[in-house]
Amino acid sequence: MNAVRPVTVKLDEATRTRLQKLADARDRTPHWILREAVADFLEREEKREAFRQAALAAWEEYEVTGLHVTHSEADAWLARLEGGEICEPPECHN
Repeated sequence: MNAVRPVTVKLDEATRTRLQKLADARDRTPHWILREAVADFLEREEKREAFRQAALAAWEEYEVTGLHVTHSEADAWLARLEGGEICEPPECHN
């Protein structure tokens, strides 16, 4: 079982007031609101970082291979998908 340890967060009075108002409105504690906020933030930022890492890897692969599709090729493919057609993406080329 993971140990749960407290973390201190210093908040200005206006933020504390807003937090308490939201907690009261949701019939929750400020502690619960903060835990949810941190969990949501971490999930969003981890996804953002994974996306960034995938983009960097794609760029490195492009630099090595030179394989790509043009903007017009990608745009035409996306238009077909948007129109409801099930189709394969365009082939990469040099």
